Amino acid sequence: MAFKKKLEEKILDVDASMQGTLSFKDAVNLRINGKFEGTLETKGNLTVGSTAVILADIVGDNIIIGGRVKGRITAKERLTILPSAIVEGDIYPARLNIAEGAILEGRCCMLHDFLNAEELARYLEVDLNSVNEWANSGKIPGHKEASDWKFERKAIDSWVASGKIDR
Repeated sequence: MAFKKKLEEKILDVDASMQGTLSFKDAVNLRINGKFEGTLETKGNLTVGSTAVILADIVGDNIIIGGRVKGRITAKERLTILPSAIVEGDIYPARLNIAEGAILEGRCCMLHDFLNAEELARYLEVDLNSVNEWANSGKIPGHKEASDWKFERKAIDSWVASGKIDR
């Protein structure tokens, strides 16, 4: 007789005022309904509720915003901005859905499957010299096209997850 182990879904629902750095290495379903200030790095799904006020740089996989967010947002899979949302800051989504009524004040630069050295430096939040040094020494997965480096975003995400990045 075979038994299937059901994986419990990791859900974290926060309705509080917090400050600092939140970083999740495992995928979670995080919902913030209160106030948060600082840095937020998630895997899985992040939902910013309609009553939330966030002053943070956010990096995540799937991000849904219904409240107020001020800061830089990088969504590696999808960014959804709901009608009740007010977003102030630059956004870097792989895919983007902005509902009618939402407010976005800032720049949008879509993430591509392949990044050049400058885009990768912004994506990793490191200086361009570090990216070039890693690429030239073979520490980072990438390939050269003519005189320019190209990096596959999924390979970079795996490289970062493996802990090989040295900031």
